[in-house]
Amino acid sequence: MKTKPQPKTSATGLLLVLTAGLLWGSMGIWVRTLSDAGLSAMDITLLRCIGMVTLLGLYGLLGNRKLFRIRLRDLWCFLGTGIVSILFFNYCYMTTITRTSLSVAALLLYTSPTFVLLFSSLLFKEKFTLRKGIALLTAFAGCVCISGIFESASGISPLNLAIGIGAGFGYAMYSIFGHYALARGYSGVTISFYTFLIAGIGLVPLSSPKKVLRVLTTDMRLIPYVLGLVILCTLIPYLSYTAGLLRMETGRAAIIACIEPVAATLVGLLVFGETLSLSELLGILFVLGSVVIVNVSKR
Repeated sequence: MKTKPQPKTSATGLLLVLTAGLLWGSMGIWVRTLSDAGLSAMDITLLRCIGMVTLLGLYGLLGNRKLFRIRLRDLWCFLGTGIVSILFFNYCYMTTITRTSLSVAALLLYTSPTFVLLFSSLLFKEKFTLRKGIALLTAFAGCVCISGIFESASGISPLNLAIGIGAGFGYAMYSIFGHYALARGYSGVTISFYTFLIAGIGLVPLSSPKKVLRVLTTDMRLIPYVLGLVILCTLIPYLSYTAGLLRMETGRAAIIACIEPVAATLVGLLVFGETLSLSELLGILFVLGSVVIVNVSKR
């Protein structure tokens, strides 16, 4: 099965993936307001899909219609990014949130770099080095601290554990299927367009399109929050992350993207006036340390 050659990590690739993680971490700014307006998590995910398809569709129509061309034999790549990743990840993650706690859900979500490194080693022949292993453990330790899991004594059933790990698996699959799509010569715009088109179709029965339309037309003040969610937390980060995959190993990118919970914690601190605990501060240092470890020169 054809894959792209493994590139050396460049400063541009590092910056692209960091940008994606930081913007994903800012999602709470937009999501909280939309959630308070009565939209469910799946409704908000549907909005992201509609927004992405609309913006990228307009870009393709006005700029380069060749971006819409895909070969039928490559359709599985986009079914993977759209259904196996975006749809499956969101469903499992939202289900875990409702069945457990935010901290448990966030912690299980960040098992994703483990899946990426495992599949990258098996499918793309990326070397699982000691440095990557240390960076992975450091990043996961940071996510554990940030999640506040030790401050909650609530148990978790085997079923909820499996669903939560399913979220991490789905989250990881974007990197894997995206790798294959890039190897077949598709641009980040093409990959993102078909990813969110397919995911959006799959989300229709899981969300409430009529309610979304009613809420947005009733309160036009929500439109800036929708634009912020679509442009700053979906369009730019997904294009940035996909471009970053061209410039570094897939497993390395997944570890660097763990900067997302750090950004989310800082948004809570700076925007919503939340307090920063010692555990969260330690977690931030761990995650930043993992980014340094995975990018440090062998010398």
